[in-house]
Amino acid sequence: MPETGQSTQGHISGTGAESAAPAASARTARRTSLLVTLVLGGLTALPPLSMDMYLPALPEVTRSLRSPAATVQLTLTACLAGMALGQLVVGPMSDRFGRRKPLLLGMLVYVVATAICAFAPSTELLIAFRLLQGLAGAAGIVIARAVVRDLYDGVEMARFFSTLMLISGVAPVIAPVIGGQVLRLTDWRGIFVVLTGVGLVLTLVVWKWLHETLPVERRHEGGVGEALRTMRALFADRVFTGYVLAGGLAFAALFAYIAASPFVVQEIYGASPQTFSLLFGINSVGLIVVGQINGKLLVGRVSMDKVLATGLILIALASLALLLMTTGVFGRVGLVPVAAGLFVLMSSMGLALPNTNALALMRTPHAAGSASALLGTSSFLIGAIASPLVGIAGESTAVPMAVVQLTCALASLTCFAALCRPWRRSPASV
Repeated sequence: MPETGQSTQGHISGTGAESAAPAASARTARRTSLLVTLVLGGLTALPPLSMDMYLPALPEVTRSLRSPAATVQLTLTACLAGMALGQLVVGPMSDRFGRRKPLLLGMLVYVVATAICAFAPSTELLIAFRLLQGLAGAAGIVIARAVVRDLYDGVEMARFFSTLMLISGVAPVIAPVIGGQVLRLTDWRGIFVVLTGVGLVLTLVVWKWLHETLPVERRHEGGVGEALRTMRALFADRVFTGYVLAGGLAFAALFAYIAASPFVVQEIYGASPQTFSLLFGINSVGLIVVGQINGKLLVGRVSMDKVLATGLILIALASLALLLMTTGVFGRVGLVPVAAGLFVLMSSMGLALPNTNALALMRTPHAAGSASALLGTSSFLIGAIASPLVGIAGESTAVPMAVVQLTCALASLTCFAALCRPWRRSPASV
């Protein structure tokens, strides 16, 4: 009898353990997934924070440093160019040394560079350290995408990118609002002090909670030569190149809006920094909502290529409408119609950007870091080229902004159609 009782007790205990183990494992997996999502969301939110908190201060910087608007806009261009070039270095580094060490090094340099920006006495020095800030901040952008590729594939990867857009999309919503409120308490230098604090907190979070996702056996041992060969091989893939260019040109249309909107909304239409921040936030909400529609409802049900094409067409139509309004074809229009056109343009990015990233990375599981670097570099480099063009005619017209946006949108559609040719490929990948 004792033996029977002991056996029964053992069986009951074992059954409970067996049933509890999967539940505990599921809870742990959910917590881990949520934690990774939050950390990666913070890393992808850092670039819009670095850009958008600073936007309401651009007119004040021109007055404070006694520089023309086109020169001050180079502080945006420098940061963007740094993020573009930095990804070319950090991406291959992460394929060789893992994701964690290059990321932590980049975050530490970002914190130092941002702190120095707060005390820059001249536009030239501000441009220089914005460049360094971008070079260092590139680590968060490129490695976040590479980590997603390490952990997910196919439809799940596309959905995760849309989830990241939800988290990182909060940054553009709150960043100009925070920037506008900081300007009520201090000057533009205070914005960089706040960004320094954000970078420091994010560095500590990465150090404590983001574990290595690239096993040693999957790392590339080669140096610069192998990295260049890998990138050349990636560009030899016509379809991958098509997605890279389509996404980069769409991002350039978005950045033309980011660079020009402070002057268009505040200087041309007379809105306050707080009103500009509100409108920018509304547009960012549109991007978030559409991104979530893409991830939750469309991905897995509709071809990602079709969704991407729809997003690019909407961007082109919104850009055309903005060009017609700003050139006076409809007569003199106020802020509301222009804001509506900008809302459609920015919201449509929620259909374009996640899908170009996912479709490109789905073709490159063997070199996620390098592929992520090329995706990011193309976007930021093309955006950096577009940025100064929006102010080429001065601060009194929004026509250059609309021209740049329409040109980029049409070029993006052309690259997608000519290089990706989705109608010739099997829909199995989507």
